[in-house]
Amino acid sequence: MSASISTKEDLMHQQILAVAKRLFQVYGLAKVTMDDVAKAIGKGRSSLYYYYKSKDEIFDAVVMIEIREMLAAMTRAVDEASGSEQKFRAFFLTKLEVLREKRAFFKMLDVGMDADALSHFQKTKVVHHNLIMRQESTLLGQLLTDGMNKGELRKMSASELEMLILVLLSSLRGLKRELELEDFEKVVPVVDMFTRMAMYGLKH
Repeated sequence: MSASISTKEDLMHQQILAVAKRLFQVYGLAKVTMDDVAKAIGKGRSSLYYYYKSKDEIFDAVVMIEIREMLAAMTRAVDEASGSEQKFRAFFLTKLEVLREKRAFFKMLDVGMDADALSHFQKTKVVHHNLIMRQESTLLGQLLTDGMNKGELRKMSASELEMLILVLLSSLRGLKRELELEDFEKVVPVVDMFTRMAMYGLKH
């Protein structure tokens, strides 16, 4: 396959996923059909099937982009911060900030689903959640290990490190549920407090 053909196909993939994301966000996952996506990109349904076999496959690809964007933003923020405390703050704050930015997309997905569709959707959400947890755990583990190697954090065993990562990520999910992410001015001091509490435990 030539580079030009490959680039053309990559652009078509990007166009399909961008259009599908917009449709999912406006109408919900249940109401959008392959015909809707094909019509929105000006192609026939048979042409769409050349790139994606089903709406579920398109949705998975859209969500994977959302996950990659979130992890990339968190990684950049951590890399740009200096010192363990500021890196933790960047990790926590960027996670909540990206979730706020993407909230409109995820909020509409289950609109109009019947019981069977909702059950299937919940299983898909678990798969995506587990993927996010694994990737965030890796990033947080690297952050903790670097802090220990630099003497900024106390030494921990592998089992303690694993447990700590679970506690931190679970706590962050709890904060996300309780906070009104639209009012981000109120989020920042909460993250600052959470960071200070975490750092106290990590240094003593």
